[in-house]
Amino acid sequence: MKNIFKTTLCATLMLLGLGACKDLDTKPYVGEVSELVYQDVNNYKLILAKLYAGLAVSGIKPKDDDVDLKNYDGGSQGYMRVYWYLQEFPTDEAVTGWGDPGLPDLHKMSWTASNQWSSAFYSRILFQAAVANEFLRETTDEKLSSRGIANSQDIKNYRAEARFIRALVYYHGIDLFGNIPLVTEKDQVGSALPKQATRQELFTYLEGELKALEAELPAPKTNEYGRADQAAAWMTLAKLYLNAEVYVGQKKYTEAAEYAKKVVDAGYTLAPKYAHNFLADNDSSPETIFTINFDGNETQTWGGTTTLIHAAVGGSMNPTDFGVDGGWAGFRTTKELVGLFDDKKDTRAMFYSTGQTLEIDNITTFTEGYAVTKWKNIKKDGTPGKNLTHTDTDFAVYRLADAYLMYAEAVLRGGNGDTSLALELVNRLRTRAEANKLTVLTLDNLLNERGRELFWEAHRRTDLIRFGKFTSGYNWAWKGGEKSGKDVEDFRTLYPIAGTDLVANPSLVQNKGY
Repeated sequence: MKNIFKTTLCATLMLLGLGACKDLDTKPYVGEVSELVYQDVNNYKLILAKLYAGLAVSGIKPKDDDVDLKNYDGGSQGYMRVYWYLQEFPTDEAVTGWGDPGLPDLHKMSWTASNQWSSAFYSRILFQAAVANEFLRETTDEKLSSRGIANSQDIKNYRAEARFIRALVYYHGIDLFGNIPLVTEKDQVGSALPKQATRQELFTYLEGELKALEAELPAPKTNEYGRADQAAAWMTLAKLYLNAEVYVGQKKYTEAAEYAKKVVDAGYTLAPKYAHNFLADNDSSPETIFTINFDGNETQTWGGTTTLIHAAVGGSMNPTDFGVDGGWAGFRTTKELVGLFDDKKDTRAMFYSTGQTLEIDNITTFTEGYAVTKWKNIKKDGTPGKNLTHTDTDFAVYRLADAYLMYAEAVLRGGNGDTSLALELVNRLRTRAEANKLTVLTLDNLLNERGRELFWEAHRRTDLIRFGKFTSGYNWAWKGGEKSGKDVEDFRTLYPIAGTDLVANPSLVQNKGY
């Protein structure tokens, strides 16, 4: 049980002012508002749980489409699910045969400003930030004092975690959309339409906010599992700095190496086996730094790892081998990802090829393209998760292996650091995978190593952009809608601002090309 989610439903109800959670079948009390909820200090952790749960589920009853964003169905607004779609489907790592509106356009790289997946995620970012802002407004010293509540260390930690979640979603915003509205708790609600921030303004804000959180979040590995600590902030800073040349035209590789090294030195260790990071009991992995938690009974959702595992099963695959009650026959990979595994001993090559063709002639046919067996609702002892429909497998937003690879890349790109250590860290990963060690690091073999280590973990789009291989210079199966792939327009490195937001807020400017 991932305990931060035990009371998610109650937290959601209270946050929305729908009444006390004494009896979920009782009609909400008339006049029950957020001010009454915040009168009880015991509710504060429950409201924080809503912030975390917003990364995993779509709303109060996501299975029944009782969701946070009323303009989108539950399936297209689940944070982790749609983030994964936007990071993986436009790359060489994943294709889907599903024909849901807007979904085929992701791999074809032909999306528009009305694409429901990018639009829903754009709105989800702003929603998550808004929930964090409201929590921060209601937990100031002044507000606490007016209620006779002491500003305890717990509440200080809650505030720091809320700020981290806001920073995380704004980081995803700068990466996926570039220029988005930036609203904090200091902005008065409803006083004016949100102002669009430039990428530089977002970068400056995130850098300052995350560095401030270094001193306010709990030390690494001291917080509850699934909750943010300093290492989560360091990982986000390392990501921000590593991609700074893309985001703001500035080389920040020394800073990227510095913050990746903080994580390397923070006491995390690699899991004994690579596969242990992607199982139903991966909450025991010693290398996970920040996770989005799922529990088959407590956080039931059609998104998250429930989608990731079910959708990857089809053809002649046996669903029970993956701890689920059926396959959805959707997601596979391209021959280009399979080809990265040039060392046949590499245990990270987790593909199912029986009855599958390597080539994809028809993208809608599940048996064309190798299936990926990386994610499972199975425990290390071989038993399934507690629920065969909704999975227990957590999703690691950050794990130690990524810190190793970021440090190596930052140093290779000219950042201050130890080149010998950079090579050693990469080879630690290869040794675990039973692959031969590298003797030298190049940008090409580092990009390939990131693909081998981190595939299907929602990093690939950002990586390909940073290495200059996303829109041109490297093609893969069905990129641009052609079987052998083709170059696409450079503006595809950013998704469009949601068309509905442009109508609602005329001060916003659409990204180039849309």
